[in-house]
Amino acid sequence: MSKVISFQIPKSEKTFIQYQEDRGKYFYNNLHQHPQAQLTLIVEGRGQLLVGDYVGRFEPGDLFLLPESIPHVFRSDADYFQEESNLKIAGNTIFFDFKAMSRAFSEVEDFLELTHLNEKITGCFKINGDTRDEVVALVSRFSEFSGLTRLQQCIYILSLLDFNSDDLAPLNQIPVLRTMNERDGRRMDQVMRFILDNSARQISLEEVAEQAFMSKEAFCRFFKLRTRRTFTQYVQQLRVTEAKKLLLETDLSVSQVSYQVGFPTLSHFNKTFKGLTEMTPKGWRKLE
Repeated sequence: MSKVISFQIPKSEKTFIQYQEDRGKYFYNNLHQHPQAQLTLIVEGRGQLLVGDYVGRFEPGDLFLLPESIPHVFRSDADYFQEESNLKIAGNTIFFDFKAMSRAFSEVEDFLELTHLNEKITGCFKINGDTRDEVVALVSRFSEFSGLTRLQQCIYILSLLDFNSDDLAPLNQIPVLRTMNERDGRRMDQVMRFILDNSARQISLEEVAEQAFMSKEAFCRFFKLRTRRTFTQYVQQLRVTEAKKLLLETDLSVSQVSYQVGFPTLSHFNKTFKGLTEMTPKGWRKLE
């Protein structure tokens, strides 16, 4: 059985900012949550990002803002888990404990907007454009900062986040379901691992329900409540996300991509792909 979903960032109860650099063969691959919001820069590595009801890709240069207490995982691609692989990952993350800040600054009017900023982080955002460039420049150097300079740079980074700007692209449907209890967290982690590891083949509802130790009917209710999608819709999204990567990064034919990501027929692949992306697979490949 995999680890419990609850995940604590090593920190003092009185620390607003915690900085972490991840280096290794692959990113932490358990679905998890923590009471801090986070800003993550992908320096190196590729894979699937699962956060709330969102399924998508991450790659070097991507910058994501995640709210507090939302189940998520940056799941590195399968190649990163091969023993003989020389692939590496790198990520820089700043964790923000807004509750700690609120306790310290709640009565200071100058910090009022800052202490309530977490209320605007209602889901996961991908940061693009000029805002991304400015924030990346600071996050890339964040290890150089300490003391008041670190706090100053952190506040400046947060001041750059304009939630009315097109630079902040929301990835989730709103509102996002936050926080799972320990039992549901273990179930979802087990289910997500199974789906990710087997999405390239036909997975039956019975199989995945067994991973959660639930009946098919109970599992369908459980899964849709936490992802806002049926099991079938979620698997299709995973497959299309992987297909988008293969269409851009390989010379495989459309039919080969369809087969490799787990679609039973080419016509089903084409229909599903267009339904989720508003483009045909061939049209997507031309974007390269």
